Amino acid sequence: MIPILQTSYGRLYQIDCLAFLRTLEAESVDLAFADPPFNLGKKYSSKIDDAKAEHEYLSWSQQWLDELIRVLKPGGSLFLWNLPKWNLPLGAHLGRKLTFRHWIAVDIKYSLPIPKRLYPSHYSLLYFIKGDKPAIFHPDRTPVPCCRHCGGELRDYGGYKHKMNPQGVSLSDVWTDISPVRHAKYKKRDANALPLRLMDRVISLASDPGSLVLDPFGGSGTSYVAAELTGRHWLGCELECSDILDRFDAIDSDKEHLTQIHADKNTLFTDADIARMEKSGRPLSPKYKIEKKKCECPATSSTRDLFTSI
Repeated sequence: MIPILQTSYGRLYQIDCLAFLRTLEAESVDLAFADPPFNLGKKYSSKIDDAKAEHEYLSWSQQWLDELIRVLKPGGSLFLWNLPKWNLPLGAHLGRKLTFRHWIAVDIKYSLPIPKRLYPSHYSLLYFIKGDKPAIFHPDRTPVPCCRHCGGELRDYGGYKHKMNPQGVSLSDVWTDISPVRHAKYKKRDANALPLRLMDRVISLASDPGSLVLDPFGGSGTSYVAAELTGRHWLGCELECSDILDRFDAIDSDKEHLTQIHADKNTLFTDADIARMEKSGRPLSPKYKIEKKKCECPATSSTRDLFTSI
């Protein structure tokens, strides 16, 4: 196969996911991430059938999940992003072959309220590993949640302020700080796109610089950009790759965005929240241990080295 995009870290192929995955070597991937179509009847530029019968959708999903399991290294991590409806049966399938770690609820509100139903406000991110324990596990820490207006802390840590880790709050399995991609500056295609903060968090948690990251559903290319800019090798495919190619042509905007994301993680309070506190006359308590953090730019700003078509 000839990649449609090749960089110093990764390769992208314009091909069906199952055909692509079957070419990969067994136990070669450190981190596999999948964000498949949700079978909601949406129209895609690739013309795929996104309105399969339920049993057909689940059967197809199990086929590519089995391929992801095959190519995953012992201790490697698999993340599956989908609606809770689909992650229930697909998670049961994965649980027969991998070790369950977490069901992560990501609070993102894309849809409108549905009559006679609770308002759907989260996506399911399943986290499994191959074997008994992860080979790589170093989750980011997050800042103390603060008011967007005054900077005031949304939770009172009382007499425990002096015991708080200067690098931030331990990551939980409910992520409330992932915003949907709506701003024109960051939106890379008409369809929904994965937030860069989400993919940076997953890749930081379950891979190291030099690890191999696999995503068989390229979409807008968020996982590839996050891997590229943090020094991870990556492999992926998509049936129609024009959005991803355009994104890599303008990757400097993602680099700027990721630099800000890195500045706001693994710190107890962001600079913006501290500034809001001071402006509102509520300076940060001296009981907190605050470390000045040097924000390093992402590992690479490389763009396209080779561009051919299949």
